[in-house]
Amino acid sequence: MATKMPKVPVVIVGMGWVGGIIAAELSKQGTKVVGLERGKPRGTADYYMVHDELRYASRYDLMQDLSKETVTFRNTDKVAAVPMREYGSFLLGEGLGGASVHWNGQTLRFLPYDFEIHSKTVERYGKQKIPEGMTIQDWGITYDTLEPYFDKFEKLAGISGDSETNPLIGKRSAPFPTKPMVKTPILKLFEDATKKLGYHPYMMPSANLSEQYTNPDGITRAACQYCGYCERFGCEYGAKADVIVTALPVAQKSGNFELRSYSNVIQVLNDGKKASGVVYVNTVTGEQFEQPADVVIMASYVFNNIKLLLTSKLGKPYDPATGKGVIGKNYCYQTNGGTASGFFDDKTFNLYAGAGSLGMEIPDFNGDNFDHSNLNFLHGAGIRISQTGQRPIATNSVPKGTPSWGKDFKAKSLKYANSVISVSPQGSSLPWRHHYVDLDPTYKDAYGLPLPRITFDFEEQDRQLIKFVAGKAAEIMKEMNPTTIGSSDQLGPYNIVPYQSTHNTGGVIMGADPSTSAVNSYLQMWDAENVFVVGASAFAHNSGYNPTGTVGALAYRAAEGISKYLKSGGMIV
Repeated sequence: MATKMPKVPVVIVGMGWVGGIIAAELSKQGTKVVGLERGKPRGTADYYMVHDELRYASRYDLMQDLSKETVTFRNTDKVAAVPMREYGSFLLGEGLGGASVHWNGQTLRFLPYDFEIHSKTVERYGKQKIPEGMTIQDWGITYDTLEPYFDKFEKLAGISGDSETNPLIGKRSAPFPTKPMVKTPILKLFEDATKKLGYHPYMMPSANLSEQYTNPDGITRAACQYCGYCERFGCEYGAKADVIVTALPVAQKSGNFELRSYSNVIQVLNDGKKASGVVYVNTVTGEQFEQPADVVIMASYVFNNIKLLLTSKLGKPYDPATGKGVIGKNYCYQTNGGTASGFFDDKTFNLYAGAGSLGMEIPDFNGDNFDHSNLNFLHGAGIRISQTGQRPIATNSVPKGTPSWGKDFKAKSLKYANSVISVSPQGSSLPWRHHYVDLDPTYKDAYGLPLPRITFDFEEQDRQLIKFVAGKAAEIMKEMNPTTIGSSDQLGPYNIVPYQSTHNTGGVIMGADPSTSAVNSYLQMWDAENVFVVGASAFAHNSGYNPTGTVGALAYRAAEGISKYLKSGGMIV
């Protein structure tokens, strides 16, 4: 029997970027908020001088325990799904701050095209350009409407970037809060090469602070030390923006916010029309608690948002056979491939220094920035060079033809340790009717609940995309004049084993039509007016850019909507 807690105005499930931003915004306004985080509390002191690649990068110390909760996967509904028992394709964070603690900090805005992808595609190419089975749709919001929320997130985090106008990305209402990061020799090589080819390079917007910064809430943070330990690591300096060093102190200072760690939500209580609260388990003691609330905010990771809605019977489950329903619809990932690596016999670089978002990007082949009339795919890829830090365990790049072990492998690894760089496309992932997330009928988690089941594979659309952008990456690398180039333009079936990116999206998508979307433009559920489902689960497709900047913008948009709902109730849109 669950112990019933006193009712609160707002309960938040998950305390990562989304949960922290919403908690800060509401508590500043005087609203009482309870935040539930299934993992442990943590802060910058936990990472002092702990640059331990084996512990964090190889053994996934900051990640979810897959023996208790995981996902199952299959490429198609013709095969049986099996659980992901070891980390590979993507990493599921756990603990206070969620993935904001172990991300790289790459904070690019989605393009204006992304938010109106269906309308813009039909307008330029006609309906026949969209392949049968592809379910792209507009998001129910435009870039111009979302732009002020992008600006709020960037000012919260102190995003470092190049404020010079780039004609191929969305217009800004204000400069970046801080100057760009250091332009290292390999970034300068990329910049010179891409400009010579007629492209439009710009410094990658970075949540790794280029200089000391004080945000609008009065939080001061130190500049990045370029130590190279960002992705999969916490930042002891607080230089890499995460919710623990930005938004959460504001919520905690307000006196209106209560954080409960080790609190794993297993059910959203509802009558099919409104939620009345949540049930959670204390992961240390095993005790169950019921937390009544006027508003329930689901701010956990994509798979957990979907799973909780489905197990709580909230919203209409997606049925791929009919195309009806919305919960689990339009699951997308990221289409990576086509990297061109250059090995230099005549140059060395200090590649062990770096930062998660120290890089440069060209937008020329992302979105609809180029003509697709004679191409067999839609959307595109950001093409970039990054200097994230060559850590010794994971980094052993050698030219093609080198043995994978032994004396020659060791010699080439040492020779090129500081003389190999890569130009990498990061491609969009567009939705298909047969790509979705539902509940696995066989496998359950430690609490007896079904695991979320992913059905996903790469399509011919993705293979054509990678073949195209691989050629552009190789062209750029050739212009950088390495001794040897290694590249591939082939994309095989999706494999969940090798790491690719933690950019999972969709399943609780936003839109203007309740029959094709789960939430409106304020992330309020169409089927339950006092439930807001916020995060990358709202993306109707995935762009060629990293998702966090757009997640942050949507969190601010949702916070505004929740404030409106608390005042007047009803559907905001």
